Amino acid sequence: MSQKRLSDTVADTILSMIVVDKKYKPGDKLPNENEFSEILKVSRTTLREAFRILAAGQVVEIRRGRGTYVREDFADPSMDALSDLTAARVDAGDLYEMRLIFEPEAAYYAAKRATDRELERILELGEQIEERIREGRDRKAVEQEFHKAIARATHNEFMNRLMPILFTAIDKGVTLSREKREAETNTVSDHRMLMQFLQNRNAEGARYAMKIHMIHAIEQLEIPKDALR
Repeated sequence: MSQKRLSDTVADTILSMIVVDKKYKPGDKLPNENEFSEILKVSRTTLREAFRILAAGQVVEIRRGRGTYVREDFADPSMDALSDLTAARVDAGDLYEMRLIFEPEAAYYAAKRATDRELERILELGEQIEERIREGRDRKAVEQEFHKAIARATHNEFMNRLMPILFTAIDKGVTLSREKREAETNTVSDHRMLMQFLQNRNAEGARYAMKIHMIHAIEQLEIPKDALR
């Protein structure tokens, strides 16, 4: 797969903010160029190009002298089926089976394709997770962002579109693991191993580390074996 231009990656990030994170809704004005370029850590030139890409895709509307807005008529119909799944009653076995299938491959491709900036962000988030576990603080939002950053770094759009389902699994897993201190301890050691492989861009190692992390979670959260048959 060819490396995306930075403006393409930034456009993907903004689209994810709209579709996945729900930070901006149809009709909302996006932050001004100075503020948004600082948030995304890119130049204003790159941000303008990303806006042009999104405008061409009917996602945003650039209003001269007034700023950039999410189009009033913007909708992402491809997300409908995924939204239905996240609303369904799904047990922990199903959710972790999905993670066991999905996340080791995401780690593999992230190790291969992540830009230096993306890799730096993944490692930073991993350190934040460890800090929150050590201090007994809620880590749900950071855990979500960590796994989302790995999925984004695959540069595979379908992986990004699975994020709403993945978030459901992460939320449930974090809630369960807070009741089991051993699970939190293993989360720290598993994340350290994963981040080491990612930092070294060892794709096979990253895949292995993520698989081990998922298996540990399944075992320590006492998810029934027959739920993962």
